[in-house]
Amino acid sequence: MAIITELLDAWPLADDVRVIPRREDLLLQPPPENPMKMWREHDLLQAVHFPNDYIPAKFSPPKDVFCGDTLRLEWQQMNARQPFYHRNADVDEISLQVSGERTLMTELGSVELRPGDFSRIPVGVAHDNFGREEVHLLFYIIAPVTDVGHVTLRSEVKKEGPFPGWKKASPATIEMMTECLGARGCDMAVSLADEEFLLDPSLAQSTSFAKPEEALLIQRAVTPAVSGSQPQNPEWLYKSATVWIGNVSLDKTDGTVYHRHRRADAIQYQLEGSRTLVTQRGTIELHPGDYICIPKGCAYTNISKSQCQYVVILTSEVAPVKAPYSKAASETTLEKVEAIRKEVSV
Repeated sequence: MAIITELLDAWPLADDVRVIPRREDLLLQPPPENPMKMWREHDLLQAVHFPNDYIPAKFSPPKDVFCGDTLRLEWQQMNARQPFYHRNADVDEISLQVSGERTLMTELGSVELRPGDFSRIPVGVAHDNFGREEVHLLFYIIAPVTDVGHVTLRSEVKKEGPFPGWKKASPATIEMMTECLGARGCDMAVSLADEEFLLDPSLAQSTSFAKPEEALLIQRAVTPAVSGSQPQNPEWLYKSATVWIGNVSLDKTDGTVYHRHRRADAIQYQLEGSRTLVTQRGTIELHPGDYICIPKGCAYTNISKSQCQYVVILTSEVAPVKAPYSKAASETTLEKVEAIRKEVSV
């Protein structure tokens, strides 16, 4: 009879965590049928997939993965600049560099992004991107969002231009302001703008309102990988009133500590390596480029045979999936879980 530990939390609305000892066989076993219908039947979990590596193609708008009232998650690949400068009216725009290289240029300076870099563009700040065979994720979150992770880099105004070979848009660049989480069709105003003034406000005559001390903060996950029977708590990088974003690194974990979020859905994106996700709504193998949402109240754990890394987005508001599913979980049984654990210990 295997005894496991469940950690029941109230994230992102509170830091309360309750520790509950459980028999694993009972946790994973549905109750017997009852002639009186007293609970709902839940479908097995399903996953979405987008490639982590650039695939040659013409420039196209980002692809929605999940989207709700307070959070939108997009997948994007680029091998050029985007067609305009963008300014959000309601959200902070966070990005994760998945592969390739990208220059992020903003009113708060420019910065070169490499795989594993997280950036946050504050609400109201104009920005553009220059990608080189790259893939990145975008998280649009109702502002304000707070940086809570390890800062590794700051943006800076580059007098020679944001990247080698840059030339000022002539006669002007395009600037678009959007609402409703930066979605297509939510533009509020589109106009022309002087690109040099956007990238270096000090060049304008009226500099009294400029804040040169402001800069974009680039963060990276630095916490060592979790192994064995340790709790698989995320290293948090961003927090808002309704959304937390963090990173989890695993290395040979046996999955004997389960997690359950009573106030939030847990969207997970597999960045590197592979793992087995065990839940009350099925067991599924996750590989790089896979996305899945674990509904609030559903207990889960991870079994990893080697090093892997994934990003977790906790949201207290529902963010429905917007992309087609690519695969589904299979029913969870104790026998299946124990067999997978044996492979880890070999």
